[in-house]
Amino acid sequence: MNSSQNIRNTFLRFFEQKLHQIEKSAPIVVKDDPTLMFTNAGMNPFKDIFLGLKNPKYARVADTQKCLRVSGKHNDLEEVGHDTYHHTMFEMLGNWSFGDYYKAETIAWAWELLTEVFKIDKDRIYISVFGGDEKDGIEADKEAEEIWKKYVESDRILRFGKKDNFWEMGDTGPSGPCSEIHVDMRPDEERAKVGGGSLVNEDHPEVIEIWNLVFIQYNRKADQSLVELPEKHIDTGMGFERLVMVLQKKQSTYDTDLFDETKAYLTEQTGIKYEEATEEEQVAFRVIIDHIRAIAFTIGDGQIPSNTGAGYVIRRILRRAVRYGYSYLGLQQPFLYPMVAILAELYADIFEELTAQKDHITRTIKAEEESFLRTLGRGIQLFEAYQEEHSGTKEVDGAFAFKLYDTFGFPIDLTQLMARERGLGVDMDHFHKLLEEQKNRARDAGKKVAGDWTIIKEVESLPRFVGYDQLTAESAVLRFRTVEEADKNSKKGKMRKRVQLVLEETPFYAESGGQIGDRGTLTKGEETLRVLDTKKENNLIVHFVDKLPEDPHGSWHAQVDPAFRQAVMSNHSATHLVHAALREVLGEHVEQRGSLVSDQLLRFDFSHFDRVKPEEMAIIEQKVNERISQGIALVEHREMAIDEAKGMGAMALFGEKYGEKVRVIVFDPAYSVELCGGTHVPNTRDIRLFKLVSEGSVAAGIRRIEAYTGDRAFTFLNDKLESLNRIAEVMKAPADLEKAIQDLAEKSRELEKTVQKLQAEKVTQLKGDLLSQAESAGDIQVIRKVVELPSAAELKNLSFALKNETQNTLILLAANIQGKPLLSLIQSDDLAEKGTYHAGNMVRELAKEIKGGGGGQPFYATAGGKEVAGLGNTLDKLMSML
Repeated sequence: MNSSQNIRNTFLRFFEQKLHQIEKSAPIVVKDDPTLMFTNAGMNPFKDIFLGLKNPKYARVADTQKCLRVSGKHNDLEEVGHDTYHHTMFEMLGNWSFGDYYKAETIAWAWELLTEVFKIDKDRIYISVFGGDEKDGIEADKEAEEIWKKYVESDRILRFGKKDNFWEMGDTGPSGPCSEIHVDMRPDEERAKVGGGSLVNEDHPEVIEIWNLVFIQYNRKADQSLVELPEKHIDTGMGFERLVMVLQKKQSTYDTDLFDETKAYLTEQTGIKYEEATEEEQVAFRVIIDHIRAIAFTIGDGQIPSNTGAGYVIRRILRRAVRYGYSYLGLQQPFLYPMVAILAELYADIFEELTAQKDHITRTIKAEEESFLRTLGRGIQLFEAYQEEHSGTKEVDGAFAFKLYDTFGFPIDLTQLMARERGLGVDMDHFHKLLEEQKNRARDAGKKVAGDWTIIKEVESLPRFVGYDQLTAESAVLRFRTVEEADKNSKKGKMRKRVQLVLEETPFYAESGGQIGDRGTLTKGEETLRVLDTKKENNLIVHFVDKLPEDPHGSWHAQVDPAFRQAVMSNHSATHLVHAALREVLGEHVEQRGSLVSDQLLRFDFSHFDRVKPEEMAIIEQKVNERISQGIALVEHREMAIDEAKGMGAMALFGEKYGEKVRVIVFDPAYSVELCGGTHVPNTRDIRLFKLVSEGSVAAGIRRIEAYTGDRAFTFLNDKLESLNRIAEVMKAPADLEKAIQDLAEKSRELEKTVQKLQAEKVTQLKGDLLSQAESAGDIQVIRKVVELPSAAELKNLSFALKNETQNTLILLAANIQGKPLLSLIQSDDLAEKGTYHAGNMVRELAKEIKGGGGGQPFYATAGGKEVAGLGNTLDKLMSML
């Protein structure tokens, strides 16, 4: 009788017998209410009914609802584990009346269930009722009080104010008084000394509320006045875990059978028995066995851990469980995920989603555990390195403890634990000071916005670019924002959100001068942002990242993708070399008119009056590769006066704006000297190979070449060579492959002429046969035939040829063209003039036989379809239509 499963079933059966519809629990994750992340009360799924936005399907309902209270107004997270009755995830048993029964039935059934069915001692029960409120002009709930007097002595019915006994959905909306049922679980000797009534609503761990009966009878208006509702409702909620504790006569919800199996698992993993554990160890047990329920149920309802919103809350719960196990129970390997199977079995009869999603939940939790344990491992390494460096100190600096916490996500209680193990303290005053400063910065960041930017850190100078000399930097985020832009991959013009941020110092090159922006990563602790692109905006270097940072504060490790940068540099330096080669081969009139330098290719647009001949292309390519093989070192002048640069013969690239100070890139002063802000290889030898792949016209007097370098060039050439080898194999490796292919092409042209001649002769013969097969249909002639032709064009040509040689004739030709049925219906000119038939309308009807459709003009129409076997049917159907 007293197992948790039986208790839950007894509650539901009781109200089923009172003609209530038993509803399944709504998901713990709220998907259609922007005011809630999670279902935090039993009434949440019925909110629209109370607001009058939805009509109830049933007048009486009962359920057990999964709830989670870890955010917003109802936030029990930090209390969980430290006492013996708070939980993150819990079940709320409830019964509901939507304009049906009211106070008398609700109170009577509650008393019946608790005292007659569950057999709770009547003298341990206390009732609280609403005592009235002068400000709202509401009298005490004497109606409920009088009903309760039928079951409970007057001295155990207690009046309380709005805080405890008046329920409101929000600032406006449904509201009403409530009656709470409290149970005194203390031993008899303690009850004899102090009456339970004095401990109601005093947070006594053994005098607890288990059921709240809400009588919804008012509507709070915008002016805060209360008016009576035309229909009154009942909303009750009873904490299932607390009810089980009372009925199983336990002093803690954690001692009930709801947690026996998970506690046993932890004992097996740690060798520690909960009953014999220290207080810290018991707290860790309670944190873990509570949190695993919240994590499993939430993931099962579709919310995976992440760095934002509801996903962040779940990640935080999971990490809290891991660090308690790590710190106090010695669990240094993933230990949460095997508990999912235990929970799935425990709740199989009521929450089948745990069983259905068991594998997914297990894998998700395991991956999260492994990730966070790596963070813990990294923090330990840093702590040990710090200790070695500061071996003579007796206290860990608060700034270092804060760096572990802020930059690497290392929990402060673990820092304290490791310090204690080494006989050290931690300067917590300094830590809390820095933490408070960080919180203030975070609060200010939400308020301080420049345009659409959220400002994280104010600096007087512009962000610094250090990417000419290094691919990494330790830097701070100065500002970030979320913008919408057109999704280039969407054919329907959909928009997508992009996150942009600015760093105080960055190695990422911003798109400029035809060179695309760098890509790479930003990392802080276990959090990594992918930098997808880098651009300039008002002299700011803007990094496009894949998501909002969990916390933008602190130091970030910026890392440019080295392979990506190398490929871009090779193409950019090769662009300078090819520009010089073009001028040398084609003439001094060649000037740049645009460029693209990416990791995949280089594209160069230039002024020239004619196409670049193949032999010229070959010479240009050869000259560039000669410069590459010569291993010319880069000479870079970063802050040269513009006049001095021009005096060196530096060429300005088209479309670039230059200041008084410029950067000059030189690959041999006698060959290539250009003004350029892009990134380049230190030596031409690093380009390795240059291959021109295309040349063509962009506009009048503007030509474009494209080329590959490095690995891409080698791949291109190898692909071409493999293709030639395959062709040689097909041709049986002749001595002169080129001549053999030319001969083959000539033979192919000759054969094609022969085929066309034969086909024309065949069509001529077919036309003659069809003309001789014309048949009478009333006062007109009909030609109808399934013919063999190679293409739709031939079918059309034959139809018109027949039309031109007939009078008063309707012609239907049907053909199988490469597996697809086609129809052609045409009238001779004289028949079409009479207007008796409409080819377009007729062919649409005929097309039904080949499971297709078509149409056309009155004299000529065509149709296609899917069913070749129906071609013959169209011939017969035509006759039935005449």
